[in-house]
Amino acid sequence: MTRDRLEAFSDGVIAILITIMVLELVVPHGPRLADLWPLRYIFISYVLSFVYLAIYWNNHHHMLYVTGRVTGGILWANMHLLFWLSLVPFVTGWMGENHFAKTPTAVYGVVLLMAGVAYFILERTIIRSQGDDSRLARAVGAEFKGKASMVLYAAAIPLAYVEPWLAYGIYAAVALMWLVPDRRIERIVTERDPAERTERV
Repeated sequence: MTRDRLEAFSDGVIAILITIMVLELVVPHGPRLADLWPLRYIFISYVLSFVYLAIYWNNHHHMLYVTGRVTGGILWANMHLLFWLSLVPFVTGWMGENHFAKTPTAVYGVVLLMAGVAYFILERTIIRSQGDDSRLARAVGAEFKGKASMVLYAAAIPLAYVEPWLAYGIYAAVALMWLVPDRRIERIVTERDPAERTERV
């Protein structure tokens, strides 16, 4: 499978997941703004999950852009990531419908944690196949944000059984952390590969 085909398939899956979440937003039976109030938990959970899927789509695009070749290991690691992302609409609806109850909020964190682990595995699989001197390896470096995110998810899961809104706050804080522009891969993308430089000489 080519890189473009893998990226197109992954883009399609993420687009479908966002569509599923939108369809879960039930239109209220009333013309007043007050009629939207009962949907507040569903909408808040939808916004957070939409942001997360957008972050994964953006980072996934950048990661594959600097991937030279696709191996069987990369294909399965990518499917592993898509599996956990495919659960986002389910846990989003469960958490929203139950007004951020303890268990649904904790399970939401479990899915976020496993998606983060899956993304890390995909990243490491690509680097292992491309080499430690590859563009992706040079771009991600020690991957502080990724590791910090998983630690925060792991802390938020048990915290959801104490105060669900604190756990939600941690989930939102991690999303905000990833919304801050990360220029590492973009800087590497602008660099020419040695082969490209040779061809232009």
